[in-house]
Amino acid sequence: MPPGVEVRLGSAVTHIDLEARTATVAGEALAFDKLVLATGSRNSAFPVADDDAEVHQLRSLDDARLLDAAARRSRSAVVIGSGFIGCEAAASLALRGVETTLVTPEDGPQQARLGHHLSDQIASWLGDLGVELRTGVNVTGVEAPRTVHLDDGTTLAPDLVLAAVGVEAAAGELFEGTGLQLHEGRVVADEYLAAAPDVWVVGDASRALNAGAGRPIPVEHWGDALSMGELAGANAAAGEGERRAWSDVPGFFSTIGEHTIKYLAWGDGHEKEEVVDRTGGFTIWYADASDVVVGVLTYNADDDYERGEALISAGATLTEVLAGARAEDPAHEEDA
Repeated sequence: MPPGVEVRLGSAVTHIDLEARTATVAGEALAFDKLVLATGSRNSAFPVADDDAEVHQLRSLDDARLLDAAARRSRSAVVIGSGFIGCEAAASLALRGVETTLVTPEDGPQQARLGHHLSDQIASWLGDLGVELRTGVNVTGVEAPRTVHLDDGTTLAPDLVLAAVGVEAAAGELFEGTGLQLHEGRVVADEYLAAAPDVWVVGDASRALNAGAGRPIPVEHWGDALSMGELAGANAAAGEGERRAWSDVPGFFSTIGEHTIKYLAWGDGHEKEEVVDRTGGFTIWYADASDVVVGVLTYNADDDYERGEALISAGATLTEVLAGARAEDPAHEEDA
């Protein structure tokens, strides 16, 4: 551990007093000159399950160990939710020989967020692994120990149930009464990630103004939490005129079976999508109603991913991006 750094494991902050500049840990008020809030998120509650139903969630290392142990003794599984955690987990369970069913209210995995093309592709990848997709259905209850009831009248009785239904800010109640501005449990911050004088907030706990997007953006991706942490630390140590604004385009990687997709986007939806085929892969460009590119997703098309952030940040139009994409792709030149 570097000199001057003290780590307290197994300890929780129970109170923050910004006026007194103290954080209470295990009954002890620790004084601070500067404070960085990085409290993360927790799994959203799954309210339709019996209290004693065996429903796994996946957030922590302990969760992963429990899920691994359950998978070792299971022949069948139901995964609830078709976000990336749900799709990744369903693929991993199937690869371990567990007969897996994925249940989702969406018409296809990630369809609402990322469009029909990628949704169909994910469904194909999952199907190739033997995952059964139950789309357009909701779970109405999980009866102890592991009986899953769906709103189409179907009842499933797997050996393992995993709920992957999203997250919520982990420590919103800790910040209540501190004077910090909150939005849906997240701490509101400016483009420097500052939430109050000498207080910074990063990661899932933050609803910070992104200077590139020109609006507040909550993010739930670990890569962004890392970069925001580095920026907040640098800004906390810098002088007033030396602080840097947060302007990164949020994004993440996701590996579903043997297939890795890469995504960058402002994260508040799109109106258009355009698919560009690549050798052994594809790129999807997303645009808003004004034809401005707001996101990119790639599969085996790293060149597009690497230039995507600059194009999104620059506010390039879909027409401009596609003209450049097609001109740079030998496959399209051959077609011409």
